[in-house]
Amino acid sequence: MPRRSADRLEGSCAAAPGDWLRVAPDTGPIERIEAFFAGHAFDPHRHDTYALGITLSGVQRFDYRGQEANSLVGDLIVIHPDEVHNGRAGAEAGFRYRMAYLEPRLVREALGDRAGALPFVRRAVLDDGRLRAALAALLRDLDRPLEPLEADHLTAAVADALVGLDRSAARHRREPLASRAVERARAYLDAHHGRVVRSDELETVTGLSRFEVARQFRRALGTSPYRYLLMRRLGAARAFLRAGATLADAAAASGFADQSHLTRQFRAAYGLPPGRWRAMQRGGGRPAPPGHAPGA
Repeated sequence: MPRRSADRLEGSCAAAPGDWLRVAPDTGPIERIEAFFAGHAFDPHRHDTYALGITLSGVQRFDYRGQEANSLVGDLIVIHPDEVHNGRAGAEAGFRYRMAYLEPRLVREALGDRAGALPFVRRAVLDDGRLRAALAALLRDLDRPLEPLEADHLTAAVADALVGLDRSAARHRREPLASRAVERARAYLDAHHGRVVRSDELETVTGLSRFEVARQFRRALGTSPYRYLLMRRLGAARAFLRAGATLADAAAASGFADQSHLTRQFRAAYGLPPGRWRAMQRGGGRPAPPGHAPGA
C-alpha cells in the first residue's frame, strides 16, 4: 500500500475523544477488558467466544438477534459465540463496561457430561444472581493475570451459571461427539494459524471427512474451523500491534495477505478497525472510579 494511503487509513482509525480500552494482562484462553465509549462503539461483528460482561455506567445499547438491547448500570450481558452484534452509547454520558471473552471449549470441558450442548442464553441483557457472582469475581481485578487454578475455578462458576440459565442444554440429547478429533483439529489450527490450512490436512489429522470435521467442530466449539483459524490470526495481529508493530508488519507476521486484508477482517471480528483499537489502548488503562467495581 502506498505510504499516503496507509497514513490516510491510520488517520481514519483514530479513537474518538475520551474513548479508551484497557486489556488485562492475561495469557490464557480468557480475555478480560474494560472500556469506555462516548458514542459509536462497534460496527456489526461476531466473536468465536462467549462475551460476558457487566455495564458499569451509562447505557450500553446494541442490536442482537433482530432486537435492540439496552444494558443499564449493573445489568449483565451474555452474547453467544458467532452471533452478530454491534455497540453504541444509549445516553450522552456514554457507557463503561467490563467484559470477559470465554472460549466455548472451556465451557464444554467445565460442564462435562452434565450438558449435551453449549448453553444458549436467549436474553442478551439480564439479571441473575448466580451469573452476577461468577462474573464479578472474574472481572474484579484487571491489573494482574489470572492464576491457572483461579481461571479453572472461575470458568466452572460461569459455566454452571450459564447452564442454569439454559436448562435445555442439560436435557439436550447427547449425540456422539468426536472430542479427541476436534481437539486434534483445534491444536493443529493453533499451531498453523499463520498460513492457509487445507481441508485435507484436517482430514488427515482427525481421521474424519472435511464435512464431519466442520460439523463436529461447530458442535464442540460453537464456530467453524475457518472462523477459529481466522480468530487465532487476529489474536496474533493484536499481539504484534500491542508490541508496537505497524499495521503492515502485523498483517504480514500474522498470516494476512496485506494491511487492507487485516483491517477488513479485524473490523468484521471486533467491530472497529485496528488503528482505532490500538489508539484506544494508548489512551486507556484508566483506573475504575471508587465504588464502581463489577457487581458493586
